[in-house]
Amino acid sequence: MKKTYFASDFHLGIDARLSSQDRERQIVRWLDRISSEAEALYLVGDLFDFWFEYKKVVPKGYIRLLGKLAELRDNGLPIYFFTGNHDMWMFDYLEKELGIPTFRQPVVHEIAGKTFFIGHGDGLGPGDHGYKLIKKIFANPLCQWLFERLHPNFGIALAHFWSGKSREATEVAGFLGADKEWLIAYANRKLDQVAADYFIFGHRHLPIDFTLKNSRSRYINLGEWLHHNSYAVFDGKNLSIEFFENEHGKVFGQTILEAQSMAKL
Repeated sequence: MKKTYFASDFHLGIDARLSSQDRERQIVRWLDRISSEAEALYLVGDLFDFWFEYKKVVPKGYIRLLGKLAELRDNGLPIYFFTGNHDMWMFDYLEKELGIPTFRQPVVHEIAGKTFFIGHGDGLGPGDHGYKLIKKIFANPLCQWLFERLHPNFGIALAHFWSGKSREATEVAGFLGADKEWLIAYANRKLDQVAADYFIFGHRHLPIDFTLKNSRSRYINLGEWLHHNSYAVFDGKNLSIEFFENEHGKVFGQTILEAQSMAKL
């Protein structure tokens, strides 16, 4: 049975539990393992800790991952890429070089009769007005043009510095509960407009499976590959969060079984 895979937040370019290059090799091993049964692959943002495409220059490195994605596309695997807050300056490189479409906003896709609402997750939900303003500035074509005037040696080094500051400011350890997880609040509100079965996000850096207010739809956060090595897989009937080369992986939140138990009380 063919399966659809979702992953996000590789943050290649920085070291964590593994070095960036070792983590890249690990991701390639994962892609090799799933390739024979994958029907589609969704890469839901922050693959790179920083990315900016000058007209004639792209950031150095990542050749193993890019080469593997090229191989998978050449073999006919559909791949979809979503920009995150760390790689929002991905323009048309993946589409032109690899045939991978790039999405800047959440999309709704139908997969095997189920409705998926998919996006990175940054700038969604209540609050965080400071970041939302910064995102608008960074997305402004004039600001992008001005940054492009910087020499890559300086511009990319500067961006890596600010990227690290952004990550430190936004990372929150542990599951905060339904009333404080802003993407759960967003998904519950969005349910009034979109009858999605699954809301798939990254950005939060925590593997979360939470049943929403209608006791049926689920909010899935894909976690990250700095420490968790987590991803989601949909086999046409069921969706689950799984872990690669991490035997201690843990899913946070409230599962459907727990929600059903609570509803019976």
